Amino acid sequence: MSELVEIVDSLENKVSKLLHKLEVLHQANTKLKEELNLAKEETQLKESAVQEWEEKYNSLKMANTMLGSKTSKTEAKLKINTLIRELDVCIAKLAD
Repeated sequence: MSELVEIVDSLENKVSKLLHKLEVLHQANTKLKEELNLAKEETQLKESAVQEWEEKYNSLKMANTMLGSKTSKTEAKLKINTLIRELDVCIAKLAD
């Protein structure tokens, strides 16, 4: 009978250790999920900033082209035509 008690005590001890490990792993998992979410938010913010800077760069490039800087006037005409086409598409969508 004492052997049975020792086996039960050993099993209880092992189950207790396993439950403790499970809790530690759950906590680690939760922490990692939070870090992942923060990293995703940070990445999204950086992507938005990059997109904003690209738009500003393109605007400055367009302004320099229209001001007659080193780029050719045909490039400015092509860009103006592209803008006009984009406006026509927007107007067509609004008309629908």
